[in-house]
Amino acid sequence: MEHTKLDAWKESVELTVDIYTLSSKFPKDELYGLTSQIRRAAVSVPSNIAEGSARKGTAETIQFLYIAVGSLAELETQIEISRRLGYISNVETITKRILLVKQLTLGLVRYLKSV
Repeated sequence: MEHTKLDAWKESVELTVDIYTLSSKFPKDELYGLTSQIRRAAVSVPSNIAEGSARKGTAETIQFLYIAVGSLAELETQIEISRRLGYISNVETITKRILLVKQLTLGLVRYLKSV
C-alpha cells in the first residue's frame, strides 16, 4: 500500500502544515514547550500512517494506524490547552480537520480488518 495515495495520509500532511502555521503564533517562551509538543504530535500522524503502510503484515499496519489515532487524541488535547491559554481562539476549523483525519484513519483500519 503506497502511503502517498491514502486520503488519511494526504489530509494528515495538510493538518500538520496547519498546525505549524497555527503554532507559529504561539508565544516565544512556548517554543520548547507546547509549540514543540503540538508539532511533534502533528508530525507523528502522517509519519505513522506512512510507516504502517510500509509494513508487510496487516496487523503491523493497523498498529501504526492506531498510533496515529493516539497522536490525533494528543493533538486534540493540545489544541484545547492552547485555546484555554488564549494562544488560539477559533479552534473549529482545526478540530474539524483532526476529526476528518481520525475518521479516515479509522476507516482504513476497518477496511484492513475486513480483508
